[in-house]
Amino acid sequence: MSKDLVPSHLLCPAGTGSLDAYMQEVNRIPVLSLDEEQSLARRFQDKEDLDAARMLVMSHLRFVVHVARGYSGYGLALGDLIQEGNIGLMKAVKRFDPDQGVRLVSFAVHWIRAEIHEFVLRNWRIVKVATTKAQRKLFFNLRRSKKRLGWLNQDEVNAVANDLNVKPEVVMEMESRLSGQDVGFDLTSDDDEDKPYLAPAAFLESHQDSPDLAAESEDLEDHYHEVLFEGMDQLDDRSKDIIQSRWLIDPKITLQELADKYGVSAERIRQLEAVAMKKLKAQFVA
Repeated sequence: MSKDLVPSHLLCPAGTGSLDAYMQEVNRIPVLSLDEEQSLARRFQDKEDLDAARMLVMSHLRFVVHVARGYSGYGLALGDLIQEGNIGLMKAVKRFDPDQGVRLVSFAVHWIRAEIHEFVLRNWRIVKVATTKAQRKLFFNLRRSKKRLGWLNQDEVNAVANDLNVKPEVVMEMESRLSGQDVGFDLTSDDDEDKPYLAPAAFLESHQDSPDLAAESEDLEDHYHEVLFEGMDQLDDRSKDIIQSRWLIDPKITLQELADKYGVSAERIRQLEAVAMKKLKAQFVA
């Protein structure tokens, strides 16, 4: 799938200058309903409709941001992580089969994470040998203290610890770092993008128990918020104030306090609240 399908400033947030502006823009893109998603996916699958593919990608850019945020602890720019995740999203759209009975977001999470994992592994060393000043001093002194190849025996460990005024456990930890080798953490995929491999890279720590479910939950939550605000706009000012005061602020205002405010009985406030809630609920089932 060509990257030209989607505006470059949406695929490459690192070059937009303002990540906040990028996030605001992608959050304004409408979320697709299940029927809309299925229709677009079939148009792309059956007719190679690139406009349909573009709409599928655009509507899921917010989910890439959501997943990319889970990898911010690696010290890499969030914009770069999002850019790599967007590539994974495009690969997912290319391979998505609407007849499998899953939403695109559930299918795409694997591809989004795979691209981000590869980027992390290219740009961040899994084990840093010496990160503090004390460790760097021990690192260089230990290298000079070793008289042979291989692991130090216990007498050598004790001698080095005594010379450097550190605990033997610290020497042994640094010894293990020096003697260890970098492991091939990401297996080759043989350039076969249609068969995603399950390399150790796929098991990098994630701060979310289930990113696909989290993304779907965020999708649903955003949708409910939009419906709620649309419903609130249709209420009169008094009903809107009652709903906000009773349900949308903390601490909540009591029926009697609202009754005193509007010069009516608490029962009347309860009736107005019930009518307003009924109108809002109608919005969710419309």
